[in-house]
Amino acid sequence: MSNEEYIENQYRKIENFKNCNYIDLYKAFSFEKMQLLFSTAHGLLNQNYEKMNTRLPTKENSAHFWAEESRNLRLIIEIIRNMQEEFQGTQYAFKLDEYYEEIFKKSEKFLCSSGGSEIPPHMEKINIYHTKPIFIKLDSINLKNNCNKNIKLKQIGEGSYAKVFSFFDPFYERRFVLKRAKINLTEKELIRFKQEFEQMKALSSPYIVDVYRYDQAQNEYIMEYMDSTLQKYIENNNSTLTRENRKSIINQILRAFEYIHSKDLLHRDISPKNILIKEYEDINVIKIADFGLVKVSNSELTTVNTEMKGYFNDPDLVTEGFCNYGILHETYALTKIVYFVMTGRTNTTNIKNQAISTLVRKGLSVDKKERYQSVEELKNAVKLL
Repeated sequence: MSNEEYIENQYRKIENFKNCNYIDLYKAFSFEKMQLLFSTAHGLLNQNYEKMNTRLPTKENSAHFWAEESRNLRLIIEIIRNMQEEFQGTQYAFKLDEYYEEIFKKSEKFLCSSGGSEIPPHMEKINIYHTKPIFIKLDSINLKNNCNKNIKLKQIGEGSYAKVFSFFDPFYERRFVLKRAKINLTEKELIRFKQEFEQMKALSSPYIVDVYRYDQAQNEYIMEYMDSTLQKYIENNNSTLTRENRKSIINQILRAFEYIHSKDLLHRDISPKNILIKEYEDINVIKIADFGLVKVSNSELTTVNTEMKGYFNDPDLVTEGFCNYGILHETYALTKIVYFVMTGRTNTTNIKNQAISTLVRKGLSVDKKERYQSVEELKNAVKLL
C-alpha cells in the first residue's frame, strides 16, 4: 500500500466529520488529502476538548467525560499515532506540537472506548488551537513567536547524531539554523546531543556560534546562521586571499581555541567544516561549531568507545584511544588548520615555503614532546609566517 493510499484509508475513518476550516494551517503538506485529514482531525480535537473543558479543571476530584466524546478522541489519537509510526523517514513524516504531545499522553492514560471516561484529578483546561497547527511537518518548524506559522526548513547538513536545517524567520526577518536529533538515537547519544547545546550555551565568546533555545520535546535547538564553512570559504577564495587575510583568519581561530581551553574543554573534532564564517561588509568573523565530541573534565560521556571522527585528527589516536585525546592532539589538528588556511592544501608533503614547512614539521611531529604544547605557542609560531 502506498503512503497516499494509507492516508486515504485513515481519512475514511473520520470523513463524516469533514472540516476544512484548518486547511491553511497544513499547506506545508503537499498531498491535499493529508491537508484535509489534518484539518478534520484538528477540528475534532477542538470540538471534543472544548467539551472536556466544561468539566475542567478537576482539582481534587475526578470528573466523568461522556462516552461519545471519549470515543472520538481515542479514534483521532489512534489515527495520529499510527500515522506517525507509518511515515517515519518519509516525505510525510510529522510531529505533534509540543503542548499537544503532552495532552495526547495524558489523554491516552484515561480515555476509554465505552461507558465514558474518568478525567483524573488536577487536570487543567486544555488550550484550544484555532490559528496554530497541531501537526507539524518534520521538514518545517512551528515558530514560538507572533507568527504562529509553519516555516519551511532547508536541509544543509547531516552528522552522526543530527540533521541541520536553515530557515528564514519572518518575525525577526533573518535566517537561523535548526539542529534536530535523529529519531533513532540511544539515550546516551541524546544526552550527548543535549550536552553539545548546553556547552555552547554556557560559552560566551564572539568566536563561538550562538545557540538560543533547546526544545526538549522535539530534541532540537536553534542557533545563529553562518554564511560559510572555512572549507568552502578557502576553496572559493584561495586565489585572491592575501597573506594578511589568511593570518587574520588563523588568529581568530586560535583565539577561539585559547578561550575553549581556558574553560577546561577540548573540542576533539577540529576540521574546516566545523569552523564557520560570518561575512560582514567590513570584516569576516570566525566562529567554532559542532561541540558534539567535546571532552569535559570528569565527564562520564567521555568513554573508551568514543569513535575518532575528526578527519584533521592525529592518526596515532587510532592506537592510543580517543579517550586519551589531549592538548597535543588538539594542537596537531590546529597545525593542520593553519596549514590549510595558509595554502588551501591538506597534503603536507613538498611544502616550498620554509617558514610554513618548519611550523608544520613541529606541529605534526611524531615525537609529541616536539609539538606545540599550547595554542599560545602555536600563535607565536604563526607570527613568523
